[in-house]
Amino acid sequence: MTFEWACCILAALAALIYIFYLPEKIYLGPEKTRASYLRERKDVVYENLRDLNFEYRAGKVPDDDYQSLKASLQDEAATLMAEIAHLESLPAPEPRKARS
Repeated sequence: MTFEWACCILAALAALIYIFYLPEKIYLGPEKTRASYLRERKDVVYENLRDLNFEYRAGKVPDDDYQSLKASLQDEAATLMAEIAHLESLPAPEPRKARS
């Protein structure tokens, strides 16, 4: 019985070490800036506009809804484009370093 307990404790300890061990250097991935987030959001808005146009032409969206949704998506796209242009005109920030 003692051998089984020792094996269970060792297995639990190995699992905890495997789960909670952090390497010395952690890869943070590509840097996510406000401008890159806005570009991704702009792509989503454009895709939504394409989908809305397709749904409207297929007859699934009433004309009033189409006009209001299209206007709101176009307003959001214009806001995103203006903010992207503003951010691109600013000097670039210094890149961050990996956490150690």
